[in-house]
Amino acid sequence: MTNRKLNLFWRTPLSRGLFFVFGVCACLSVVAQEKWQKPDFILHAFSEIALKNEYSQHDGRLRKWQQPLKIWIDHRVGDRQLHEQLVRWHVDELTRITGHSVSLVKGPETANITLVFTRFEDMQRQGREQLGNNADRVLKGALGLANFKTNKEQVIYRGQVVIPVDQARMHGKLVSCVVEELTQIMGLVNDSSDVYPSIFNDHTPDDLLSGLDYILLKILYHKQMQAGMGRDQAMKMARTIVLQMQKSGEIESAWKNVSRGELYRLMGFRQLNYSPEGE
Repeated sequence: MTNRKLNLFWRTPLSRGLFFVFGVCACLSVVAQEKWQKPDFILHAFSEIALKNEYSQHDGRLRKWQQPLKIWIDHRVGDRQLHEQLVRWHVDELTRITGHSVSLVKGPETANITLVFTRFEDMQRQGREQLGNNADRVLKGALGLANFKTNKEQVIYRGQVVIPVDQARMHGKLVSCVVEELTQIMGLVNDSSDVYPSIFNDHTPDDLLSGLDYILLKILYHKQMQAGMGRDQAMKMARTIVLQMQKSGEIESAWKNVSRGELYRLMGFRQLNYSPEGE
């Protein structure tokens, strides 16, 4: 396939505090729940997150995978078992929600996504190779870096995620980084302060997928949503899908459905055991 565009996105720490959330993040007000469940709000969120990219020029066409996602984990720090388990839990969740195959593979030769667990210094080096002179400004304090490649039909066919474990742990956001970066590489690449509750909002305290994130993934990987759709066509189809989901009760039950994930269950009852320096 011919590379049409390299899409870049990254995660920065929250300004609200440096903490690790181990409980289920379901403490939303009734007003907030009602707001995000409205079809027009969901459609605005989908437009912001799926059809825009604040870090690169983009023509507004829909981007998504057609082939299965096959992730190879490149460990350059310790706690290999912990990192693999976090990824497996979230990969299983992405497959369950979207119906699209996402799995781990044993080597780079069969992978189309490389997930690197490394140190911040190493991520900066890779960032400079991709971003040039803007790298230091963009990556200052970043908790993750990701990119994917699309062909001329806007089908995503290759991606990379880099997570600086030392930086993510320092801000108590390792789980959040795994969840957001792997979800974004599905094709939901943008962040927006208009979209809440969502991991795609840099001001949210949540580390796990929200009910709204669940719905956005369901829309993107609905069989009627095709890579390469223009904005008008994609939004028209998205409206049809959202109204169907509203009628079936799937929007109302989204929080219940997303909280069935293994990360929600286990993060609510266990603490993760880190080695002192991640070695």
